[in-house]
Amino acid sequence: MPWIILAVLVALVLFGVYAFNMLRRSDIAAQEALGGIDVQLTRRADLIPNLVSTVQGYATHEKGVFEEVTNARAGVAAAAESGSVTEKAATQARLDQAIISVLAVAEAYPDLKASANFQSLQTELGETENKISFARQYYNDAVAKLNGLVKTIPWMFFTGIAGIGTREFYDAPEGHATPPTVSF
Repeated sequence: MPWIILAVLVALVLFGVYAFNMLRRSDIAAQEALGGIDVQLTRRADLIPNLVSTVQGYATHEKGVFEEVTNARAGVAAAAESGSVTEKAATQARLDQAIISVLAVAEAYPDLKASANFQSLQTELGETENKISFARQYYNDAVAKLNGLVKTIPWMFFTGIAGIGTREFYDAPEGHATPPTVSF
């Protein structure tokens, strides 16, 4: 009889360790996925000065557009270091709008659109946008898995011990779910 009690206690302890570790691994995966978004957003932010300087050579009178890009880029950098998921999404939406403005200016200059440097930057920016989209989806998948564990039995009994809670999804800010239109 004492062996049965001991075996049950050992099984409970082992399950507790397993549950603790599973919750921690899921939380770390979500943190890592958020870091992946930050890497891609930083990559995009690093492409912006090249794009701006290329367009700026053709459209020096569009100073307001370039200032907004600079301000939006600074906001992204600040949010990447210490912002919440919501702040990161909001600053990205602002940078998205600024990039669209730069591309709209570029549309007015056929010589610029034909430039190999500009086309290369546009291609790289497009590829980066795809990587950002993938990173966001990867993060949301990791958060969905974590949140599923945190809210279901038996894992929910170990969330306090593991210090794990639900995370927020990376959603587009209000009004930014649809792409903006650019008209000339």
